[in-house]
Amino acid sequence: MEQKLDIFTQAPLSLTALIINLGAGVFLSLLLRWHFKHFGSTLSNREEFSHVCPFILLTTILIITVVKSSLALSLGLVGALSIVRFRTPIKEPEELAYLFIAIAMGLGLGADQRVPTLVAGPIILAVMAALKWTGKESKKKNLYLSLDWKGKPEETEGFLTRFNQVIGNHVLVSDLRRMDVREEGLEATYFIDVENPDDLSNLVNELQKTFSGIGVTFIDQNQMPSV
Repeated sequence: MEQKLDIFTQAPLSLTALIINLGAGVFLSLLLRWHFKHFGSTLSNREEFSHVCPFILLTTILIITVVKSSLALSLGLVGALSIVRFRTPIKEPEELAYLFIAIAMGLGLGADQRVPTLVAGPIILAVMAALKWTGKESKKKNLYLSLDWKGKPEETEGFLTRFNQVIGNHVLVSDLRRMDVREEGLEATYFIDVENPDDLSNLVNELQKTFSGIGVTFIDQNQMPSV
């Protein structure tokens, strides 16, 4: 007897299973957020980006739970996602990795694969954390530090020694690459090597306290365009 595929037939959805999956997703999303904030090496928007992971993970669970009940909804989802465009590019490979694992966890829980997801997710994060701990060299960050200070003439005496002293308290290596001295102020550019990105906030605070009105700019050399 010939059987016809009815794409409009929907499988029953279990609200209880959805709630359980969302609860597991909340746990994994909080774990993923904590992991990124403590082991991520991204310098900018770390706090903002960490809030995105729970949204992506939980939303993926909802989408997979809904579309797996109907072939028609699955086909409609493909068409809907084809018109979505993200205007803000993700430049850091590490951020892409966290987004990918958030989506993978959401797919696993949405497909009711709770045990494999709850086991594999923390294991992957544990391996990433172990690699961060054992690879101390990978924690280092090479940056260009640009200082723009318009100090008073009586305050600029011995400024280079004072710059070196303050910067040396917070970085592993500091190398003066450029210095411009003018009547209205001075500019200095250093190549620095920091072990922990969190040390940068302490460096900025001490520079602002020591040199009133100073402008501080950090440039990641890995993100600079090649000529």
